[in-house]
Amino acid sequence: MQPIYAIGDIHGQKDMLDAALALIARDGGPDAQVVFLGDYTDRGPDSRGVINALIAGQNAGCRWVCLRGNHDRLFSRFVRRGIAHDAQVKSGIHWINPRLGGVTTLASYGVTGDPVFHHPTGGRERLEQFSTMDQAGLVQAAQATVPPAHLDFLDALPLYHQTDDLLFVHAGLRPGIALADQAEDDLIWIRDPFLNSADDFGQLVVHGHTALDSPQHFGNRVDLDGGAGYGRPLVPAVFEGRDCWLLTDRGRVPLHP
Repeated sequence: MQPIYAIGDIHGQKDMLDAALALIARDGGPDAQVVFLGDYTDRGPDSRGVINALIAGQNAGCRWVCLRGNHDRLFSRFVRRGIAHDAQVKSGIHWINPRLGGVTTLASYGVTGDPVFHHPTGGRERLEQFSTMDQAGLVQAAQATVPPAHLDFLDALPLYHQTDDLLFVHAGLRPGIALADQAEDDLIWIRDPFLNSADDFGQLVVHGHTALDSPQHFGNRVDLDGGAGYGRPLVPAVFEGRDCWLLTDRGRVPLHP
């Protein structure tokens, strides 16, 4: 049985990505199959470097499957169309708010500044100024500096990947809905009711999106988002069938429900 490796939310942590890939290469060799669970951008310092590495790896023939995360969509929509909000962000905060982390993504492309926001009562947060720019100027600056190939890469990413035993997806599934009928917003944004579901989804669901202190196995799903976006370690995993191990400097560590 061929092992398959997975890496959770990277969030601009290029150094952590390099370390995770080194652990995978040590365990599975240079031709290891790796599934990346999305959220390559925001919060961490080097979103540009992460995307460069993923594109370079795929171009070099690495057996890498990169899935789309909600932060990847947020980034692309802002640069391409100036869309700063997503209906799934109930707080109404702007994408470049440090809580979402877009400000560090733009900084990795050389677009730097200090955002000033307006917070209308009961409304969405509005960007009043980014250094000397308004929002329209910021979008133009981003369009001038973010390589179109990066946006094309993000926009073309699949929403899930499956094997006989495993279903890889960024956020999760809406229980009771066939995979072919799942909405994109659920696949990249859902928390409840997926996180509270005891359903057998047929395959073990491997996901990220919901940050934990460390990866955990919940029986019907494995959450690999260990909080790299908040500075916690990025811990890769390896699966053989439905069996799971985390990769560490000491080797494989079993991850049980």
